[in-house]
Amino acid sequence: MRMLTRIVSSCLALLALPSFADGPACDASPSNLPIERHVRQVYLDMLGRPPTMAEYKFYVAKGAILPEDLKGLMEDEQFYSRMRTYHRALLRSNISNSIFINGDMRLASVPVGFQPLGIRGNPSTALRGLNGAGCDPFIMQDDCNATSEDPQLEPATKRCRDSYGVPMPVSVDYSPDQYRCEAFTGVANCNAAIGQTDAAGRTMPAKHLLFCDMRRVGVNLVPHYCLPNAGNPQTAGLTNEIFDGSNLNVVAFTNPTATGGQVARLDRCTLDLNLTGGIRGRYSVPRGCVQREGVVMTDRPYWDTAGTGQVPMCAVEAQARETNPWTMESCTTSRFTGDRSCGCGVKSNRCESANTALHTARISAFNDEPVLIADSVLRRDEAYFNILTTRRSFVNGTLSQLYRQNQSPQSWLVTPPTTRDAIPDVALNDTMTWVEYTRDDYASGVLTTPSWLYRFPTQRSRVNQFYEVFLCKHFAPEAGAIAPAPEDSCNRENNLAKRCGCSYCHATVEPMGAHWGRFGERNAQYLNPDRFPRLDARCRDCALAGDTTCNNECGNYVMQAFDGDGANSLGLLRTYLYRTPDEEPNIAGGPRLMVQRFLQTGELEACAVRNIWNHLLGRPMTSQEESLYLTPLAQGFANDGHNLKALMQRVVATEAYRRID
Repeated sequence: MRMLTRIVSSCLALLALPSFADGPACDASPSNLPIERHVRQVYLDMLGRPPTMAEYKFYVAKGAILPEDLKGLMEDEQFYSRMRTYHRALLRSNISNSIFINGDMRLASVPVGFQPLGIRGNPSTALRGLNGAGCDPFIMQDDCNATSEDPQLEPATKRCRDSYGVPMPVSVDYSPDQYRCEAFTGVANCNAAIGQTDAAGRTMPAKHLLFCDMRRVGVNLVPHYCLPNAGNPQTAGLTNEIFDGSNLNVVAFTNPTATGGQVARLDRCTLDLNLTGGIRGRYSVPRGCVQREGVVMTDRPYWDTAGTGQVPMCAVEAQARETNPWTMESCTTSRFTGDRSCGCGVKSNRCESANTALHTARISAFNDEPVLIADSVLRRDEAYFNILTTRRSFVNGTLSQLYRQNQSPQSWLVTPPTTRDAIPDVALNDTMTWVEYTRDDYASGVLTTPSWLYRFPTQRSRVNQFYEVFLCKHFAPEAGAIAPAPEDSCNRENNLAKRCGCSYCHATVEPMGAHWGRFGERNAQYLNPDRFPRLDARCRDCALAGDTTCNNECGNYVMQAFDGDGANSLGLLRTYLYRTPDEEPNIAGGPRLMVQRFLQTGELEACAVRNIWNHLLGRPMTSQEESLYLTPLAQGFANDGHNLKALMQRVVATEAYRRID
């Protein structure tokens, strides 16, 4: 009698739910499982904890968990916490290993001199001539003539800034990349070093005075004798000396027989910068020299919210221009790292702190964003697939200020999801407060969040992940497919949708990938048509002239031709290359259009059933369970308006779930 009561209770629980479409309403197979076991499993799956003794007794007295009981559990915060964990795993929302930051734009102070903040990474090569080189911490930029470190290399009066206020070098060293420099001991300056022997046993003649370099050893200036490095194959042949007009001082070393890879000439170092392409303001450091600017006092970086007053900073980094004043090129993109006139921006917005806590907090916030989008859909009992199409999103303090202040553009290649002033204003250090806002029309649920775009960095990987997670499909060649012979000419087809052996998958992948065609690859930038037209005439003209970078402004365009299609597509936004007229609407429609199309096929519903089944039962459906449950559960899910809670209730009420071990 008790067994029959359990079977009837199970069926009643199913029948009390919104009706199944065609298919069995319940599995009336005998069940010997006690109600306590069912209750325990439901609580573990829904709330992540076992029931209390009072809860056990309540359901034993009732004889079953009814739909209203499940609904009550699904309003508990523990349920929503469990589902956030579910969606974090489902979406693989973790970009910890997707953001490649080597510390290049992190400001750190040096413990000597005025102890300025400055960068030390790769950008130092373009700004100062040597990776890791900072500014001169002993000279104030705007009082640069108060100190002369190398009188023999410097003019009588140094130029502290150019006519637009761009900081000029205030001291110079010979680069260890091209020179071997040895110190003199017991000698105060370079003039006193003439005729003396350095630590390497070299005696410096008077003609090499201009290759004597006063360098810091700790805080003290010590003369060093610098000659082209004979142990470096690139500079070993620089033995021919070039004299100045007086024929007294060597001003350069040359290699008359230099071959490929060898340096043909190294000139003496001065404070004069080179001009790239002869363009004023596009400064570069002469080969073999390290040119350092000085220090200024400036506003504290934005992350230093506890301090007061100003801080010392390297003069280049302290600049806050929006454009190069000479060329009018933008300083608000990642190109600022190599432009001497740009700097770190207002309150160092374009740079980062040497303390990585803020960067880590931003990674965590981006990881949380798609999870919160899914959580909001679930809490509001909206159609589940709104997680793929909604414009709704959330920011905490770290994301709010990143977007509003355009912070760290070199580290985070992210387009603000709407106008900056429409982003909720949350204090930088407030990581716990999340505020809802509406993104621009191109947004498409979790599929256009930085987490998704960074985690799956190419169009193809984004398609592959969507197919696996939301369609439960995997790309693989057809059964019995044979790879073409290596010598087959079809292997040289650049369009993967047509290349033999690749077209099995890419005939689907490439058109689907076009839905992300307005999103950059290996970043989270939106390529707005207003800024990135389908065809850019300037990029086309650069490509035709053989300039494949066009001053690094055409990276998203076809700049080289590898086949006839490429030759006819120079200056075309790369995502349009090989697109057919039928596929181009995918680019404009974005991921949302793709989702809308799949909502017509039933594949999204079937995969959601499989995912929830796997989540609740801890295993995929068997073939027998598929034939018994998949269609009615998917149809019931659709009939319920894609309510995920109702789907979970249906799965929990199945006899298969009641039999769970």
